[in-house]
Amino acid sequence: MTMAKVKVAILGSGNIGTDLMIKLVDYPGKMELAAVVGVDPASEGLAMARARGVATTHEGIAGLRKLSCYPDIAIVFDATSAYAHKAHDAVLRADGKRIVDLTPAAIGPFTVPSVNMSEHLDQPNLNMVTCGGQATIPLIAAVSRVATVHYAEIVASISSRSAGPGTRANIDEFTQTTARAIEQVGGAGQGKAIIILNPAEPPMIMRDTVFTLSEGADEETIRAAVEAMVARVQTYVPGYRLKQAVQFERFGDNDPLHIPGRGTFSGIKTSVFIEVEGAGDYLPSYSGNLDIMTAAARATGELLAERIAGRIAA
Repeated sequence: MTMAKVKVAILGSGNIGTDLMIKLVDYPGKMELAAVVGVDPASEGLAMARARGVATTHEGIAGLRKLSCYPDIAIVFDATSAYAHKAHDAVLRADGKRIVDLTPAAIGPFTVPSVNMSEHLDQPNLNMVTCGGQATIPLIAAVSRVATVHYAEIVASISSRSAGPGTRANIDEFTQTTARAIEQVGGAGQGKAIIILNPAEPPMIMRDTVFTLSEGADEETIRAAVEAMVARVQTYVPGYRLKQAVQFERFGDNDPLHIPGRGTFSGIKTSVFIEVEGAGDYLPSYSGNLDIMTAAARATGELLAERIAGRIAA
């Protein structure tokens, strides 16, 4: 039996919403993009959506609810802001829509496709954490699966050019949300997140550094787990790659490490250095920080659509 494609909509016609729109239209899967929503009638994203035959509105979520296709829409991707998402969530839940949240609002459970993609498929709202979270939490989770991670810290370095108004407005939410997800999804006892907006010209590709302090596994076991996770992320983010071999440093009984609030430990410090090159669908290839968010959202939406379509006969 052929299953019907699940109709979806995108809230937000800025950089992230437009890149996601192109991914949904140009790489057909289990979803059918029915509408793109913005607030600026002159938005390039809305114009590009119309050119692809997708319904649009510049009247925000109120305009979306007026569209004739709205009753058939099952999934809504929110690519606006953490502040706006709170209001969107209330409306969409009341209307029975499933939500994939690309903002740092963190109303729904944190979702990282390579780590916990199938755990929350029946939840009404799935949160994509942050760009830094999508890039680094898989690596922390990889170490956590073979060792006890007492502390994990990530540093996300992105081009200043790829940090638009939405990203800049959400800096505080980025650090807080990512740190929480490092603990809740990555499995670290304590997490910390730092973001750097690099003004270098030409613009730099997104680069991330991950540090973990762990015990209970040797270097080779950790290295193999990290490399396997990198390969898994590459299935939906082809530009995701290690910049160099995983590095290790031991701290032992004669030189223990003290973590404030958690105690003193011996074990291994693991350092992982990666870069994320974007696919160039709409954004420049150096905007891997935005590309990994839209790629992760599409991967999550595909699995959600499969769950929903399993109950809908074409």
